Amino acid sequence: MAPMQGKTVVITGASSGIGEELAVALAERGAQVVLAARSEAELERVKQRCERAGGRALVVPTDVCDPEACRRLVARAVEVFGGIDSLVNNAGLGMRGRFEEVTDLSIFERVMRVNYLGAVYCTHAALPHLKARRGLIVAVSSLTGKSGAPTRSGYAATKHAMQGFFDSLRIELSGTGVDVLVVSPGFVTSNIRSRALGPDGSTGHTDIAEEKGNRLMDARTCADLILRAMERRERELVMMPAAKLLLAVKALVPGVIDRLASRMLKHRP
Repeated sequence: MAPMQGKTVVITGASSGIGEELAVALAERGAQVVLAARSEAELERVKQRCERAGGRALVVPTDVCDPEACRRLVARAVEVFGGIDSLVNNAGLGMRGRFEEVTDLSIFERVMRVNYLGAVYCTHAALPHLKARRGLIVAVSSLTGKSGAPTRSGYAATKHAMQGFFDSLRIELSGTGVDVLVVSPGFVTSNIRSRALGPDGSTGHTDIAEEKGNRLMDARTCADLILRAMERRERELVMMPAAKLLLAVKALVPGVIDRLASRMLKHRP
């Protein structure tokens, strides 16, 4: 039997991008997917894709910023499918802009609530059920969770928080049968890019220079890599060989990476 056959997987941020493609990939493996995001209409669209792919899907509109909504998400999953085998914390909100240009500091709190606290709320609610089934927790972080990036101070802070939280939780759960996988994608085609907040809190701040200067991984390729890591119950997935090399260089000579990032920023229009 395939590792995901008949398993129940809760996915936040499932209405588009990585979350949507991961849900469909899991459905193709015969999983039961619980789709969470704010847009019910978009979730229904993803549900249809999952069912056409051969899996069962449940739509639970959820705002991960609300702890009670996260508890209801978990309760609904358990009510319908009897338990939870995996939780994928994928909901995310982007932010772009130099810190000195920020005019609305509440943006930092908003991004932290979605990217970090949303994962904490969902994980806390799901943990007893995951322990009962010796399940898997997945945190979709970012390469900016391992190394800071110019114009990404708010976003990088949330991903560093995720990395620290889930690394700590992994140690706490040692011996319980629950594994923790932290995923660090690079540049991926996703709505999080077009919906990123700018320094004034407005949305739609796509970085054209970034789009032109970096090769984007499509969301399905990213989802397939995550699924493979889930099936192997790996502890960490860093995508792109170049990223692994940069992280190794950073560990030895951190100043080099800072200078490279600064140089990239200066060459942007």
